[in-house]
Amino acid sequence: MPRRVLLLNLSAVSWCCLLLALRFHLTGHYQYRFMLWNLFLALIPLGVSLGLARIRQLAVAVPLLGVWLLFFPNAPYVLTDLIHLNAHRASVPRWLDLVMLLSFALVSLWIGFQSLRLVQHWFTRHFSHSTGWCVVICSLALSGFGVYLGRFLRWNSWDILRKPESLFKDIAKPFLDPLHHSHTWGFTLGFGTLLILAYLFWISALTTPHDTRNPG
Repeated sequence: MPRRVLLLNLSAVSWCCLLLALRFHLTGHYQYRFMLWNLFLALIPLGVSLGLARIRQLAVAVPLLGVWLLFFPNAPYVLTDLIHLNAHRASVPRWLDLVMLLSFALVSLWIGFQSLRLVQHWFTRHFSHSTGWCVVICSLALSGFGVYLGRFLRWNSWDILRKPESLFKDIAKPFLDPLHHSHTWGFTLGFGTLLILAYLFWISALTTPHDTRNPG
């Protein structure tokens, strides 16, 4: 990771922690302490993808990719923490909670996109450009479903080890009876599409346009 990106990541994470610490100080309680945990979970796929970038053997890469895909939805999941604004009852201004929640959400999403970009580069190098983009689209679409499982059914990434049978039952229900789970597919399609568009905008901002001016 380039040093400037690392410093920007550290600065962004520090900003989130500073806002949360300010809220702790003003309110005298730790209502939003779970945001730190959510931010930590968003950092896990970035750490995994940085390790993946150094691996060439497919047999070693597959387990890492599985872990990455399992934890990747935690990054966009933080966007849904904005729902907590509906329950605002604190003595601090509502705008402070808005700025804090937006900071955590956007920083987590940005970190998630960095990890996705690294995974995309890995597939592009080892397979093809189109394979890399297929992985991007599929990962973001699956994240829409993963965020639904986390926000509305309250499943966690590690529940695949703790309660695999119950988790797979909840995963299977929308597929076995899609007509009675329109809200599931509505959220998955809507949130997944939002993530795909956001990633495309993010990628376009990273692309430096060619200088079309005539020389001389």
